[in-house]
Amino acid sequence: MAKAPRSLAGKVVAITGGARGIGRATAAALIAQGARVAIGDIEVQLAEQTAQELAGGTTGLPLDVTDCESFESFLKAVEDQLGPLDVLINNAGIMPIGPFIDESDATARTMVDINLHGVIIGSKLALQRFLVRGQGHVINIASIAGKAGAAHVVTYCATKHAVVGLSEALRQELIGSGIDVTVVMPVGVNTELYSGLRDLRGMKTPEPEDVAASIVEALQTGRFEVFVPRRMKAVVRLTALLPRRIAEAVGHAMGGNETITHPDHGARAGYEARIAATIGGHEATTGERAKETV
Repeated sequence: MAKAPRSLAGKVVAITGGARGIGRATAAALIAQGARVAIGDIEVQLAEQTAQELAGGTTGLPLDVTDCESFESFLKAVEDQLGPLDVLINNAGIMPIGPFIDESDATARTMVDINLHGVIIGSKLALQRFLVRGQGHVINIASIAGKAGAAHVVTYCATKHAVVGLSEALRQELIGSGIDVTVVMPVGVNTELYSGLRDLRGMKTPEPEDVAASIVEALQTGRFEVFVPRRMKAVVRLTALLPRRIAEAVGHAMGGNETITHPDHGARAGYEARIAATIGGHEATTGERAKETV
């Protein structure tokens, strides 16, 4: 007999990068389940606005996932306002696209800091809280790019492979602790991050609400691996068994590379401008932090 889904009513959930896209949709889905939600975002005003729009006692707080002090302050504020943390969803991430050789060092550093170091920092801080209570759930939003490679998103793929590996290893380390780990691997989702990019052939681009529903299910069941859409699990498993030449042909038939290498730059302009500002701001802040340690 299948286990009854865990109730999420009253659970305290913190979501990074929660002001828009998958983070916002997940917050809405969890509020509908009775959870108490806090969203953290580098864009503080947007986080506060989103929290007000979502209602349900949601709180919006400032968060720079690359800064340990900022992350600690975020989680402390969550617990002060909502109660002991039950779930951390590491959702914040960026995806600049373009040929690897043209990628600036600043872009690469910022991607690694947000997409990977942010997950490491958040997971450690959450575990400090979970381990003393013998319960909790860390959910890491990776990507199908964490199971495969694609042209023009080389460093992004590297960060997502790292998040998948981190999640797999952390799960092993926490067996028997009462703490769950989930890694979520969607194909490109209809968010600003994926703007200007085409659907994979034969596959409709998921909506943020589709990912949110899968996250809710993972929290209710304790599932470790979550693919969105679910059938991508079979594709990943099958291609892992095939010779590389054939597996790459399957990827080509689905239009994996073409999806990324031929973007609509006009449709993507708003997102590219926003992450360019994020990269510039991150470099400036990182430089200031470095001076403080000298």
